[in-house]
Amino acid sequence: MIKSVRKERKLTQEQLGELIGVQSHKISKLERSAKNVTIETILKVFNALKANIKFSVQMNDSEFKVA
Repeated sequence: MIKSVRKERKLTQEQLGELIGVQSHKISKLERSAKNVTIETILKVFNALKANIKFSVQMNDSEFKVA
């Protein structure tokens, strides 16, 4: 989704990276897989792309612990 919106906004990976303060290879990695990405980075990307953000959080029935 990030890649398609980036292209729609006519931005290169390098340009998007400059907008959020990361190198283009990080944008490439993010477009391929969002694993090990902080929510802060995701929010920066969506903000740079001027995208509306909606979050949905679902919890399963497993036990939730905070250490």
